[in-house]
Amino acid sequence: MPDRPTFTPSLATPLDAAAFQRRAREHLAMLYGPRADEVLRRLLTLLAHQAPPAPSPGETRVPLWSERDQWLISYGDSLLDGERPPLAVLGDFLDTRLPDTFSGVHVLPFFPWSSDDGFSVIHYREVDPALGDWPQVRALAERRDLAVDLVLNHVSRESLWFVDYLTGSQPGRDYFIELDPETDLSAVVRPRSSPLLVPVPTRRGTRHLWATFSEDQIDLNFANPDVLLEFIGILIFYLSQGARIVRLDAIAYLWKRVGTPCIHLPETHEVVRLLRAVVDHVAPGTLLLTETNVPHHENLSYFGLERLAEGGEPDEAHLVYQFSLPPLLLHTLTGGDATLLASWLESLPELPPGCSYLNFTASHDGIGVRPLEGWLPPHEIEALLELMHRFGGFVSMRKRPDGEDAPYEINITWFDAMQGTRRGRDPWQIERFLCSQHLMLALQGIPALYLHCLTGTLNDLEGVERSGRLRSINRRRWHLDELDELLDSRNTPTREVFLALKRRLAIRRAEPCFHPDAPQRVLPAPPALLVVERGPLADGRRLLAIHNVSDQRQPLAVAALAEGEWFDLLENGPWTPVESLAPYRTLWLVQTP
Repeated sequence: MPDRPTFTPSLATPLDAAAFQRRAREHLAMLYGPRADEVLRRLLTLLAHQAPPAPSPGETRVPLWSERDQWLISYGDSLLDGERPPLAVLGDFLDTRLPDTFSGVHVLPFFPWSSDDGFSVIHYREVDPALGDWPQVRALAERRDLAVDLVLNHVSRESLWFVDYLTGSQPGRDYFIELDPETDLSAVVRPRSSPLLVPVPTRRGTRHLWATFSEDQIDLNFANPDVLLEFIGILIFYLSQGARIVRLDAIAYLWKRVGTPCIHLPETHEVVRLLRAVVDHVAPGTLLLTETNVPHHENLSYFGLERLAEGGEPDEAHLVYQFSLPPLLLHTLTGGDATLLASWLESLPELPPGCSYLNFTASHDGIGVRPLEGWLPPHEIEALLELMHRFGGFVSMRKRPDGEDAPYEINITWFDAMQGTRRGRDPWQIERFLCSQHLMLALQGIPALYLHCLTGTLNDLEGVERSGRLRSINRRRWHLDELDELLDSRNTPTREVFLALKRRLAIRRAEPCFHPDAPQRVLPAPPALLVVERGPLADGRRLLAIHNVSDQRQPLAVAALAEGEWFDLLENGPWTPVESLAPYRTLWLVQTP
């Protein structure tokens, strides 16, 4: 067996009062200059009155994560029964259908909202009455780790803060960013094709406000420390309601400075560092997850890895989304060639303790196109977009600095994206889909499954027609009677997908080689095979995850298989060597010395 390092599981690191004040002042000085001491005093007062007691220095440090960590992503109303609050329906579904499957659940924004299915928040400290109430949120958190969105880049036009702005009242009067419409903003990186400045009639006449995502989602002005302190208070409130994971929505666009791209600015990273210091101080073990749907190297910057070069520890997010994985996996499985995906996996840096990836194939949003930049040439991206259009999907656009529209994301359910290959539709949809999930589950990091992957949901074209929004294609609301019938009937794709994934997830959470910190490397293999080794662990245990990504039977030409005997996790018995692997078949093989 090759001489490879083992790993020490990442532990939560409490931040004592003196260290917290030192770090907080450093971050605030970068953000607010001479006002830093004033803002720090206000921050400490806020924490003294609202935060839970900080742990004592002698308390036992607990692991941040383990192989048992795997999360479900769902809207609060993805499951309906017409009688109970949807949050209660979701909790009951998890308890009855998936009692030991998921360690965590990410409930997408469940606050009162006005647009974008929750991401245009009206009240941050309230639960949408159509979904339930805080006791039902806390009930979810009692059984599993709860992930909550902190939607801090923008707010709904229907919020009280915006009403304050319109009337010139505090506190909202200074919460937004006014600009002269003639300001040159051509350098700003856009995730949408809508106008960046929105005209707003006020008592002072028409003003133009910064709105990155839509005219209903007005960006907040974090150059005003009142806004930052407001959101730290909201963050602490979520922790008090049971949240253990906090997802920083659209964080890359947070800070604005005219004349710059206004994405990933140094001030944005300072805000993330400050939030990390807060949670490490008041609730060590809380995980920060940054949502940055951008090219891969930009995404990685949110770990704060540059601190390593200074002799410190990473001080930003604990977790970043693997946004490059879904489009690269889509390219791989529709082309039957894992070469590019293998190269990307080999390029991933070795992460220090306390940093890991959130792996996924589908989410409430579309499949990002920007993460393909630098990996696929434009003509191949265009071919992939055309294929997804043939499978019933759409493409959302963004505005480039030159004013032209460019593809931003593919809107399609992941199950329908697996309908075929570049040659068109074929009979391998379920096998191809399950291969995609098995591959994602095997990778280093924490896996997250969107509810509509678990149920093999088809494109919701009626939802698109009703809402007028392309993203609705992947946001179906299941009525529980209909879903139960599909799950309980024989020979339905929904049942087949659900039971297959439930079984794989049960196997995965019991295998120590799938610990998020366990080493990962890609082994040499023919183009149609992707072979990932996880481990070895301290006891020498290692795992091979072998995937046939093509619609043809492939010779099992993997040299490592000749290195002793292997146990087949998926078949729960000793592995009998075979010469070839069936289309889209996966092997999880474990070896112990």
